[in-house]
Amino acid sequence: MKKFEQGQALVLVLLSLAVVLTLVLFILSRSITDVAISSRQEESVRAFSAAEAGIEKSLVIGAGTSLTTIGDAKYSSEVSDYSEGSQDFIYPINMASGDYATTWFMAHDSSGNLVCDISSPCFSSDAPTDNRPFIKICWGKPGTDNDVATTPAIEASIFYESTPGDPTTLKISRDAYDPFTVRNAENGFSEANNEVCTISGVSYAFQKTLTYANFGIPETSYNEQGGLQFMQTRMFYNSDQSHPIGITVDFDDNLTLPSQGQSIVSTGTSGQSNRRLEVFQGWPEVPSVFNYAVYSSQGLTK
Repeated sequence: MKKFEQGQALVLVLLSLAVVLTLVLFILSRSITDVAISSRQEESVRAFSAAEAGIEKSLVIGAGTSLTTIGDAKYSSEVSDYSEGSQDFIYPINMASGDYATTWFMAHDSSGNLVCDISSPCFSSDAPTDNRPFIKICWGKPGTDNDVATTPAIEASIFYESTPGDPTTLKISRDAYDPFTVRNAENGFSEANNEVCTISGVSYAFQKTLTYANFGIPETSYNEQGGLQFMQTRMFYNSDQSHPIGITVDFDDNLTLPSQGQSIVSTGTSGQSNRRLEVFQGWPEVPSVFNYAVYSSQGLTK
């Protein structure tokens, strides 16, 4: 009988030890996991901060590649020209109602000044007629309704010099396009095409192909580099959500766009954590409010 009781006691002791050991191992496992998670979070924060530092430095030093170590973290950043030599320009930010995107036809030097030369060619076209298409604008998320109050419409404003190289001949020509045809009678916009458009793999709900005749741009302006300056595309009516916009000049193998700004990519690393940031920095431009003001480079006379 005593041996049986002693056996029971031994079993109880072993079970107790097993329970205690299980609890100890569980606590140790959780502690190790918590420490690992905490360390990984700290590394992630340091990697993100390093990536931000790379962006900030690249905004200062400009084009090129930079590799720097900061304490236990490091970053690698690269600055490149956005859409330079391409026929497509995907604006990297979705546009709300009233926002505008600038498409440059002129190149920029390292200081951001407008320039046209062999190393920095500008957009120009030896179009045989004014009715030749030269640019297509696509906008709207796929599946967007074309007959509701929030259907996005656009306005295109093209800035050009009627005599290239003479800033006193700078002119603005505008047209607007609305996929919601019922509104055309009210807002005076031209009709847009309710057809799916794809640029560089990105799809849009609406599109409009522009010709020089649409804007009354003289042949000297689009046949000579520096005649066409830039285009501002403004979006209207989409009060419910922002929409993407894309530009293409894919009508002739010889037509390409100059740099539309700078793309900055920075990767921060700390331990086993990596964080990657991308920033688009457009070229300096005059605020759009001045597009609707009376101004002259030679003064005004009443």
